[in-house]
Amino acid sequence: NKIDGFTKSFPKDEMFILTAQIKRAADSVNLNIAEGSTGQSKAEFKRFLGYSLRSGIEVISCLYVGKERKIISEENFKIFYKEYEELIISIQALRNSM
Repeated sequence: NKIDGFTKSFPKDEMFILTAQIKRAADSVNLNIAEGSTGQSKAEFKRFLGYSLRSGIEVISCLYVGKERKIISEENFKIFYKEYEELIISIQALRNSM
């Protein structure tokens, strides 16, 4: 995913802090959708979509932290914020349609 490549530019002292956190959250968005979609009930899938939403919001929170720490430029912040905002809206729409 794009976050993985993006975080390679983060300072080494953030490797086990912000870098690891944002990568785990970004991975969790996809992994929860995949896990929830494996032939379980609609209610169970909705639960996993909820986990995915929370992980997407966590990515956005990490972007704010990185921006405050001057690790993430305004331009990159806007790009990734927009991407995750759109992803969250899509997941919410899917969840609401069930």
